[in-house]
Amino acid sequence: EPFVAAQEHGLPVEWNSTATDYPHDFCVHHLLEAQVQRTPTATAVEFEGRSLSYAELDARANQLGNLLRKRGVEREVLVGVCIERSLEMVVALLGILKAGGAYVPLDPAYPSERIKYVLEDAHVKVLVTQQSILKSLPVTAAEIICLDPESKELADEKRESAAAEVCPADLAYVIYTSGSTGKPKGVQVEHRSVVNFLCSMRKEPGIAPSDALVAVTTICFDIAGLEMYLPLLAGARLVIASRDVAADGRRLMQLLNDSQATVMQATPATWRLLLEAGWQGSGKLKVLVGGEALSPELARELAFRCASVWNMYGPTETTIWSALYRVTGRDERSVPIGRPIANTTLYVLDQNLQPLPSGGEGELYIGGEGLARGYFERSQLTAERFVADPFSPRPRARMYRTGDLARFRSDGNVEFLGRLDHQVKLRGFRIELGEIEAVLEQHPAVHHAVVIARDDASSEKHLVAYLARRSCPTTWCRRPTCSLTPCR
Repeated sequence: EPFVAAQEHGLPVEWNSTATDYPHDFCVHHLLEAQVQRTPTATAVEFEGRSLSYAELDARANQLGNLLRKRGVEREVLVGVCIERSLEMVVALLGILKAGGAYVPLDPAYPSERIKYVLEDAHVKVLVTQQSILKSLPVTAAEIICLDPESKELADEKRESAAAEVCPADLAYVIYTSGSTGKPKGVQVEHRSVVNFLCSMRKEPGIAPSDALVAVTTICFDIAGLEMYLPLLAGARLVIASRDVAADGRRLMQLLNDSQATVMQATPATWRLLLEAGWQGSGKLKVLVGGEALSPELARELAFRCASVWNMYGPTETTIWSALYRVTGRDERSVPIGRPIANTTLYVLDQNLQPLPSGGEGELYIGGEGLARGYFERSQLTAERFVADPFSPRPRARMYRTGDLARFRSDGNVEFLGRLDHQVKLRGFRIELGEIEAVLEQHPAVHHAVVIARDDASSEKHLVAYLARRSCPTTWCRRPTCSLTPCR
């Protein structure tokens, strides 16, 4: 029996009884298209005084999708998207999905060498960008499509979609995360996983047509998927914050007030930024916190000021969030990461893949619908991290080794205890310290490098590098790192 081992070790089956029906035949963009039929004239997305209704957003995405198909985009074709935060950013993501392709997000603020590496590694055939970004992009063999409001090429396309052949098992996106060898790796996520995730999030923490969600996360961070799509499948309003606003506590506070926001997702660092700017909170705001550990102190501050606070947990490899916990404000020692979302299982296992009893510390494994296909063209790494799930009744089921140390509490909630390797979370971004060490050691004057994460007086994490150098001013060593790794 698949759960006998778990029961023998004192893990109630009901903790992983998450089976829930969801539209198995839908892709991500189908969720938007269904909502367009219900509320075509409602505002879908806003950005700095401009807005698109649901019907307008759908039509613009159809035009891009039609153009992309003419350029050879179809199922499983990877399309780069390097666009500033704007209405066009949302149009780009949906247009690529409608064409049947999968998007590879690239932040315009990333170093040119990083963008070049991802474009080449993913074999990107088409790159959707903007005229204002062209000069800063690296030389690429990809065909360029500029998505600007005044684009005549796009305006000439039909506003109706010529339905592309795409199915739930096809790729929706490939997101590159930090790699311990110094090279980022692409995580391949399928439509079905995103649809399951979004349907689960719609129920809990929940979203309604009357909601307004303020989006602050770069699309290179997979949690932006919640911000981009969850409001749109529910008939709610998506409000895009610019890069500058998202990084400025006072301006972000103003946007929350002006937009009458009722939902925002952000890392603990961003929530602290707001509090330090004097933000008093809102009795109407649903707060989602994730990307790094939520301290009990910050949890209490937010719970006191807002309608509800949710601690979210999940690696990119299991599609955005895999567990959630509604904060009570009474968690003294640590805030749990909670229980699994719909159609997801959490296991705390020992080195022999045996379930540990409540309170036992072991590695956290995740199974279920959210598992990514694997790493792009990294079959060995995929086999190492995605392993057979012996507890699932489904044939060929897999589970993902998170590398996180965790334990079950007696109430069924999971508690995150730290990492088992050299990976850290900094402002929500997953960083392999080995990647930075590898880049530093590429410098001819550096013999050896060790990078560690430290907390400063305000509990903010920062990275410290120790160098065994041949002869090298510190400023010389900073340059190659900044050109190859994103600034955090």
